[in-house]
Amino acid sequence: MNDLPTEPNPEAKQIDLDSLKTITTVVYILQALSIFTGITFIAAVVVNYIKKEDVQGTWLESHFLWQIRTFWYGLLWGVIGFILAIAIVGYFILLANTVWLLYRIIKGWLRLSEGKEMYPTQV
Repeated sequence: MNDLPTEPNPEAKQIDLDSLKTITTVVYILQALSIFTGITFIAAVVVNYIKKEDVQGTWLESHFLWQIRTFWYGLLWGVIGFILAIAIVGYFILLANTVWLLYRIIKGWLRLSEGKEMYPTQV
């Protein structure tokens, strides 16, 4: 009997990577839908944190970091904009935040569809 650990099937790894890529795509979709319904933004980051360990060490890890940071900074500027809406300037902050969120979602989604990771300088 062979007691040495065997390498997992490379095809199984590829299928798993394909599954994780699908999950990453779903997170981008949920983030995009959050422009209309904010609750999907929370669902997206929950998925990120649940599956974060699964993508560690893969090229998809950079996308997860990108998505998580998009959530937290988007939430921060959304709260600041909401609070300052009384002073009118908040509406400009909310508009800028929406444009920034769209940029992050589109940029990440395009790089994902090209099979490219997000560079650390872009995260």
